[in-house]
Amino acid sequence: MLQVFRNAFALPDLRKRLLFTIGILVLYQLAAHVPVPGVNQAALQSLLSGQGATSALANVLNLLSGGALSNFSVLAMGVYPYITAQIIIQLLAGVIPSLERMLREEGTAGRKKLETYTFILAIPMALLSAIGQIRIFSSGGQEIIPGFGTAFLPTVAVLATMTAGTFFAIWLGQLITEEGIGQGISIIIFGGIVARIPQNVAQLLVDPSKAPVALGAFIIVIILTVFVIVYIQEGERRIPVQYGKRVRGRRVFGGGSTFIPLKVNTAGMIPLIFAQSLLVLPGIIFQILAGSPDPNVAHFFSSLAGAFSGGRQSLSWIYWLMMFLLVVGFTFFYTDVLMQQQNMADTLQKQGGFIPGIRPGQRTSEYIMAVSRRITLMGALFLGGIAVLPFVLTVLDIIPNAVNLSILSTGMLIVVGVVLDTIRQLEAQLTMRHYEGFLK
Repeated sequence: MLQVFRNAFALPDLRKRLLFTIGILVLYQLAAHVPVPGVNQAALQSLLSGQGATSALANVLNLLSGGALSNFSVLAMGVYPYITAQIIIQLLAGVIPSLERMLREEGTAGRKKLETYTFILAIPMALLSAIGQIRIFSSGGQEIIPGFGTAFLPTVAVLATMTAGTFFAIWLGQLITEEGIGQGISIIIFGGIVARIPQNVAQLLVDPSKAPVALGAFIIVIILTVFVIVYIQEGERRIPVQYGKRVRGRRVFGGGSTFIPLKVNTAGMIPLIFAQSLLVLPGIIFQILAGSPDPNVAHFFSSLAGAFSGGRQSLSWIYWLMMFLLVVGFTFFYTDVLMQQQNMADTLQKQGGFIPGIRPGQRTSEYIMAVSRRITLMGALFLGGIAVLPFVLTVLDIIPNAVNLSILSTGMLIVVGVVLDTIRQLEAQLTMRHYEGFLK
C-alpha cells in the first residue's frame, strides 16, 4: 500500500491532483468555522447537548456537515440542498416525458441541461432548508438567530449567507471533480464526516472506568461495519448477454458475450436520507404539541416526541422500526426508478444483444426487473440493518450515549462508498501508467 502511494506521488500530475483535493478539504474545514451573523451560541450549544427529537436531528446534521452546525457556520447546510435537488430531478425524470427524453436521447447536452435545472432548483431548496433549519432548531423556546423572521435586513442577510455558503461548498466540490481525485460532492461530505471522528473517539474516553471497553467496542464495530458494507456494496448479479454475429463476405462482425452487472445496493445511501428526512417531521410535531396546557395531553405527546428522538427512551423502538421499514421501502422504490430510467431492454435490442433463453423486448425488461427486485431485497435489508445499528448499540449499552452513533451507520456507509470510488479512480490513473494498483 505504501509503495502504491509512493508511486502515485511520484507522478507529477497525480501528485498535483491529490494535493489539490487535500487543499480543498482544508479550505472547506476553515470555512466551516465561519459563523452566520447573529447566532445565539448559548441556545445552539443547549440544542446540541439536549435529548429531544430536535437535538437528535441537529447532531445528525452536524455530523454530515463536518461540524459546521456546531457554531451555525455559513456551511451549516453543506451540499444537501443540491443533493435534494438532484434526487428530485432524478425522480421527475421518470415521470415527466421531456426530462426522460432529455436524459436518454440527448446525451451529454441533455445531462448538462439537467445539471442546469438542478442548480436552479437548488436555490429555492437552499432557502427552504435555511428557513426550516432555523425554525425547527428554534422550536424549543430559544431562538438560534434572534430576530429572524421579524427583522427584514437580518433575515435577508442570514438567508443570503447560508445560501451562498451552500453554493460555495458545491463550487469546491466541482473543483475537486475537475482538478482533483474523486467525485467532488461526495469527497466534501466524506471530509466532513471524517473530521468528526476524533471528537467521537474523545467522547469515549471521558469515563476512565468504561473507556477501554467502549473504545474496544467502537473499533470492533467499525471494522465489522466496514467489512459488511464493502462486501454488500461490491456484490453484484451478472446477467449474461449474447450478441448476434453478422457475416459480410469473409469477415464476421459482432458476436461475443458479456454481462449486465446489477448491484445488490443500487440505491446507495439515498433511502437513508429519505427515511431520516421523513421521520424528523413527526418528532418536531409531537414536540410542539407537548406544550399543550392539558397535563395528560402534554405527557402523551412528550412521550411520543421522546420516542422519535432516537435515544434510549422506552418507546424509541417505534422510531427505529419505522426507520427500518421506510429504508426498505425507499430502497425498492428508488431502485425501480433507476432501472426504468436506464431502459436496458431497449438498449440491448438496438445493439443486437439478447439474454440467452429470454425473448428480446418486453420479456427481457420484465426479466431484468424481476432479477433486480430479488437482489434488491438483500440490499434493502442491508440498508435497513445499517439504519438501525445505532439502536442495537444503544440497547447493548456498550458505547456511551454521548457518542454520535450515526458515524457507525449513515456516516460509515458514505465514507466507505467514497473511499471505494476514489480508489477506483486512482487505480485507473495508475493502470494507465503501468503501475500496480490497489484492487486485485
